[in-house]
Amino acid sequence: MFFVCFLFLLAITLIHTGCANIVPPLGGPKDTLPPVKINVVPVDSAKNIYPKKIVVTFDEYIDPKDVTTELIVSPVPKVNPIVDAHLRTLTIKIKDTLQPNTTYSFDFGKAVRDVNEGNILRNFSYVFTTGNHIDRGTLGGTAIVANTGKADSTLIAMLYTKGDDSSVVKDRPRYIARTDSNGNFFFKYVQPGTYWIYTLKDDGSSHKYLSKAQLFGFADEPVVVSEHSKPVSLYAYAEIQDSKSGSGSNKGGNPGTGTNNNQQTQQKSSKKDKQKDRRLQMQINATNGVLDVLDTLRLSFTTGLKVFDSSQIRFTDDNFKDIDTRKYRWVRDSTNKNFAIYYTFPTDSKYNLIIPRTFGQDSANRKLLKDDTIAIKTKKNTDYGEITIRVLNLDLSRHPVLQFIQSDAIKHAYPFGRNKTVKRILFAPGEYQLRILYDTNDNGVWDPGSFFGKKRQPERVEPIHAKFTVKANWDNDWDITL
Repeated sequence: MFFVCFLFLLAITLIHTGCANIVPPLGGPKDTLPPVKINVVPVDSAKNIYPKKIVVTFDEYIDPKDVTTELIVSPVPKVNPIVDAHLRTLTIKIKDTLQPNTTYSFDFGKAVRDVNEGNILRNFSYVFTTGNHIDRGTLGGTAIVANTGKADSTLIAMLYTKGDDSSVVKDRPRYIARTDSNGNFFFKYVQPGTYWIYTLKDDGSSHKYLSKAQLFGFADEPVVVSEHSKPVSLYAYAEIQDSKSGSGSNKGGNPGTGTNNNQQTQQKSSKKDKQKDRRLQMQINATNGVLDVLDTLRLSFTTGLKVFDSSQIRFTDDNFKDIDTRKYRWVRDSTNKNFAIYYTFPTDSKYNLIIPRTFGQDSANRKLLKDDTIAIKTKKNTDYGEITIRVLNLDLSRHPVLQFIQSDAIKHAYPFGRNKTVKRILFAPGEYQLRILYDTNDNGVWDPGSFFGKKRQPERVEPIHAKFTVKANWDNDWDITL
């Protein structure tokens, strides 16, 4: 009887076990560790070898990203290596002819990461030499954008063995190093000797100075690289502005297709609308008729004017009494679209611009439909703050200029007085970043450098790493020590 009951219970247990859901084990903590190198052939830091292939094995599956831009090979090869990844293996196939008695390094930057979480193996590099010793020359430094005083992590530093000016245009450098978010760079495994050093924004990965619109910087003297080299500071500048910057590109499509067709249709419709509209479109930079006295009063037109007769425009006070013409003047820009009236506007005052329809016209003979009167009121004293900024350890011999920055644009700039102070009774409220321009030639603006011919370093800007908040109707006083 006992045996029969045992068989019965065993059958029930087996039935329930067979019907049970199989639940996979819950996942453990998130993987935050990067891949670990467990083997490399030939071994790292090998000597007297001329490998055609290097194979690196990791402890987990890898998924390299942006290898072409992240990998830096030194010395810079004429033919870049081919890098393949499969499961846990990274293979480097060398296509360049290796030089005798030369140390080669492969710096992968942020390219090597794991498959699952994308954890990056930072500072992964591989070194070998075709000679009997590894070169130990090092050189560190910083590359800073001269007109902002900020770092740019897209810059590279380059070492050349020749000092000819044309080398940075025609030849590839001997060694390159990337900059980090603080502008720091570091060369390793360099053959000791004398080099010429440059920094460059290398968008096309050509490692060459091909346009004066590129960010570029140079050292005044060659550097001597050894195991204990002195650090170098480089200041990058763009000698001219890129005329193509801000223009649309045609990435991912052919001309005349997709979005471009829509743009062309809109442009045609816009032209038709303008042809039908015979009115001259005019705007003024006074929001709701209120003018900032720190600004310049401007009239703006959508098209350039071929006729602008300022003598027809009456500039009056609140009682429509004409302002003495000797106290103001009109200035137009090169496009003939913007016309500024230079006048010292007091606060909390009212003025009028009386503009007849015949004062001007554009190339399509558009005029105002009728005479117009624009009422203007200036802001009050209480709309502004008063500022006093002193820089206690400032070198006035360098002609310093204090720049007030908002959204990376210079809003105001004032030279320091003899007491190392900038003081303004009326100042627009807001939050500003401060910079100091060392205006070497004392012309009031930043000047870029020049490399070819007579070499000239750019003027330098030093950022003040604190934001300055100006409150309205308040005495904003600040002491700074650089």
